[in-house]
Amino acid sequence: MASDEQDLQLDKPNPARVYDYLIGGKLNYAIDREFAHRILKLVPFSAEICLLNRRWLRRVVRFGVEQGIRQFVDVGSGMPTEGHVHEVAQGIAPECRVVYVDNEPIAVAHSEIVLEGNDRAAMIMADGTRADEVMTHPETQAMLDLDLPVMVIMAAFLHFTSPEGERDEAVELLARYADHVPSGSYFAISLATDELSDPRYLESTAMYKDTSRPFYLRSRAQVRALTDAYELVEPGVVFTPEWRPDRAGDVLPDPSKAFLLTAVVRKP
Repeated sequence: MASDEQDLQLDKPNPARVYDYLIGGKLNYAIDREFAHRILKLVPFSAEICLLNRRWLRRVVRFGVEQGIRQFVDVGSGMPTEGHVHEVAQGIAPECRVVYVDNEPIAVAHSEIVLEGNDRAAMIMADGTRADEVMTHPETQAMLDLDLPVMVIMAAFLHFTSPEGERDEAVELLARYADHVPSGSYFAISLATDELSDPRYLESTAMYKDTSRPFYLRSRAQVRALTDAYELVEPGVVFTPEWRPDRAGDVLPDPSKAFLLTAVVRKP
């Protein structure tokens, strides 16, 4: 994960700002838009990939609330946009509390503006790959009761950790977050996969080497391995539009076009 200092530099496109542009946001720079157009030229479906991920995120939050979860941590939350976690959760249960985490300065600044006046949601400037730093942050400690179950969301985040080496970094990261939350907590993850029918997706991934945060692809088996220490929620490891869809537009003839695999797990 890039450092805060790296994120302040504007000599490279930033994935969070590229993502923002692809879903129709305005919190991005020319260098991000130029990179996004290169991606769109190669994979015209890229904007839809991001939108499908956002819809999955909203379904996951609703699921969490239905399970009795009233506390959420959104790791790598990115730019504030319509249907943010607190809007969905508090729209169902106003008592829900949300902590957003990111180290992209623009995302943090604008999220703080969006959350002004909401005493049940906070934005913290922190590196999501440092679980101890996130979960012991004064804002996190003040906002959440970590003796009660939490849903930790990592939407399009874990592919910024490396699966290479003796143990997958994502496994270690999930374990560190799990150390801070009680039994009955949930983790919701979505991340890029190499199990695709279209080779252009792999080409687009390689382009991210030129951004401030290159990312790594995982097979379905590798994503499934991330869930081994937890109880996997049905329907298991699937592409984002396949996870409990509630609208016809989310169901694709070829689900692999969604590019991101997802899993929701419960800590025993």
